[in-house]
Amino acid sequence: MHPDLEKLIVLQAHDVEAKRLRDEMVALPKQVAALETKAKATQGQRAVVVDLIAKEEVLRRRQESDVKDQKAKIDRTRKHMDLATTTVQVTAFEHEIAFAQAEIGKLEDAEIESMERSEALESQKMLADEAVTDTTATLERERVRAAETTALDKTLLAAVEAKRTAVRAEIGEAALSTYDRIAKGKGTAVAEALNQKCMACQMMVRPQRWNDLRDRSNDETMMTCESCGRLLYYDPARDAPQRKTVPVESIAASIIRSL
Repeated sequence: MHPDLEKLIVLQAHDVEAKRLRDEMVALPKQVAALETKAKATQGQRAVVVDLIAKEEVLRRRQESDVKDQKAKIDRTRKHMDLATTTVQVTAFEHEIAFAQAEIGKLEDAEIESMERSEALESQKMLADEAVTDTTATLERERVRAAETTALDKTLLAAVEAKRTAVRAEIGEAALSTYDRIAKGKGTAVAEALNQKCMACQMMVRPQRWNDLRDRSNDETMMTCESCGRLLYYDPARDAPQRKTVPVESIAASIIRSL
C-alpha cells in the first residue's frame, strides 16, 4: 500500500468524525426548536379546551338565569290569571304559562347538553394537561442534553482538528491535493475494496485491477475506482476467507503417529 494512502485513510476517519460532530452541533438547536414548537402547540391546544370549558360555564349560567326568568314570569302570570274575569283572559294566561314551561324545558335540555360537553372537555383537558407536562419536561431535558452535547462536541472537534492538521502535514502534496479534490466532489475520497467490490459505490473491480490492488509489493501508485473515482485500498484481513483444504492423513501415517 502506498505510504500516503495509509495516512489518507486515517485522515478520512478524522474528516468523517469532524463532519459528524459539526452536523450534530447544527442539528441539536433544530431539534430543540422543533420541541419548542411542539410544546407551544400543545399549550395552545390546552388553551383552546380551557376556553371552551369557560364558554360552556358562561352558557349554563345564562341558561340558569333564563330559567329563573321564565319561572318568575310563570308566577306573575298565575297571579294575573287569579284576577282574570273572563274565559278569554284565563285562556291567554294559560297559553303564556305553557309557552314559558316549554321554554324552561328547552333551556334545561340545553343545560344538560352543555354539562355533557363540559364533561367531555374536562376529559380533553386532562389529556392536554398531561401532554403539556410531558412536552415541557421533554423540552427541558433536551435543552440540557443539547447544551451538554454541544459543549462535548466542541471539545472533541478541537481534538479531531488537531489530529487532522498533524496527519495532513505528513502527507505528500500531490496525494493531499488528489484527496481534497475527490472528497469535495464525493464527500469521501478513500474507499475500501472488499471481495472485488468498491464499498463506496458497490461496483465491481476488474480482475486485473483487483489483482494489482492485492499485490502487496505495489506501493508506488494509488489506484482509483473506475466507477466513482475514489482512491481504493485493500485490507487482506477483511477480505472473504479462502477455503482451506484439510489434508487427509493416510492410515500408515496415523499408525506411525500413534506409536
